[in-house]
Amino acid sequence: MPATSAPIERSAAPDAPTFEQVFSGISDVQGWMTRGQAVRLWDRASDLRAGDRIVEIGSFHGRSAIVLASSAPQGVEIVTIDPHGGNDRGPHEFEGFADEAETDHQTFLANLEAAGVRDRIRHLRAYSHAAISDVDGDITLLYIDGAHRFAPALDDIRRWCPRVPLKGTVLIHDSFAAWGLTWAIYFTMLLSGKFRYVGRSNSMAEYQRVDLTPADRLANAFRQLLELPYFGRNLLIKVLIKAKLAPLTRLLGGDGRWPY
Repeated sequence: MPATSAPIERSAAPDAPTFEQVFSGISDVQGWMTRGQAVRLWDRASDLRAGDRIVEIGSFHGRSAIVLASSAPQGVEIVTIDPHGGNDRGPHEFEGFADEAETDHQTFLANLEAAGVRDRIRHLRAYSHAAISDVDGDITLLYIDGAHRFAPALDDIRRWCPRVPLKGTVLIHDSFAAWGLTWAIYFTMLLSGKFRYVGRSNSMAEYQRVDLTPADRLANAFRQLLELPYFGRNLLIKVLIKAKLAPLTRLLGGDGRWPY
């Protein structure tokens, strides 16, 4: 269910940057976000109104944060959360390194400054479970791109998703791609009566906060289970890459790189 790669055009301030300008501007910002995923972030943020709130869990060098802050209307609060602990910086990179941690943090702040969005963002340098007490009230748009192992991913979904009000949106990166995160999603969202699966842009899944009837819940579960072949394909691509057989990923529609 990939989304269109063309952002929705909406009226904006005359001096507001366009999606193409912003996306071109982050070409040198390290991170794992496709153009289609950036479009989805841009469109959901631009749907918001003054008084709404965005929370991003997992910022790394600021690639997605810049898209969100560039698209969201004035008056929307934007909170980014990342411990910049030198860990979970990429596939299978779980251990923390102090030098890399501080470099990541300073690079993140410098990238926000260069993009002109530093003053739009309240950044919490903390682990997500510790930061929840620093964010009061509803979260209209929640973007989860934190640790992808089962336990921390499950914790993020369980702690933060209840803060999303009716008609609010949850976006989760590396869905149906990262093993632990995907099982955390199925464990919490598959039979949920509160979150409708909207679709995905590559591995960025979108859920909307609604109240589902029992029949709706079954249909919602079925739509999510339809992503199992995509999940299996991504796991096989990762196995081939780890086995140094990256060229074979083209047989699965890959390009030799980690699937995002």
